[in-house]
Amino acid sequence: MPSTTKIIHFLSSALVTAVSVGLLGFAMSTQWARINIRCAMAESSSFNGSAEIFLGLFDGIIIRSSCPSFGTEDEFKVISTIKNTGTTPLALHVLVVCLLALSLLFSAVSILVSLYNSVSNPYETYMGPVGVYTCSSLSACLSLVALIIFVVYVNVTNMAKDLVTIFVGALPVDLGEQSAEMRVGYYLVIPYIVFSLGAVALIYMYQHVAYEHKRQQERPTEDAPKEIMMY
Repeated sequence: MPSTTKIIHFLSSALVTAVSVGLLGFAMSTQWARINIRCAMAESSSFNGSAEIFLGLFDGIIIRSSCPSFGTEDEFKVISTIKNTGTTPLALHVLVVCLLALSLLFSAVSILVSLYNSVSNPYETYMGPVGVYTCSSLSACLSLVALIIFVVYVNVTNMAKDLVTIFVGALPVDLGEQSAEMRVGYYLVIPYIVFSLGAVALIYMYQHVAYEHKRQQERPTEDAPKEIMMY
């Protein structure tokens, strides 16, 4: 039976990781970016229209104002629609989704390993603290890479303008400068990373306490009185 200290630390690690999984699950279901693009009819020189794209990982909304029609709103499936804009945006978007899915998987494994350690005393293998270190660290790293890829492909590729062109159809329009801001889904990944690293910190604290306790047991005579040591 593990000690009370070990039970508390590993259960706390499992709880923190479970909270992070809930955050990431909600983040993946909501909006990640809002993209605004200036728009004008092909024969007009003034960009008096606009198109707004609210982009999630799976669902999106595009609202066009005088681009070319007024007050048009369309919902779309992100992956299937981006597929029509080119292979590069599609590959990057799918890569972001896959990285986040892997992060969830590693977090789930980290929870199982933590719970297992809270009720047993496994050896120092992948089923021990090493397992929590590995899984939680991979979760944090993969999700961080997903954040970087997403913000780069939203701002660098022509994915957003190509989406507007798809919904405009055959009508001739000129698309001007675009701006993008990240939404709540994107920012929720940051506390997910923090919680994942927090799970690692909790296990590290336990190992530090256990190591100090072991040292004190292995050298009990260091603090003993000199009179006793003479015997």
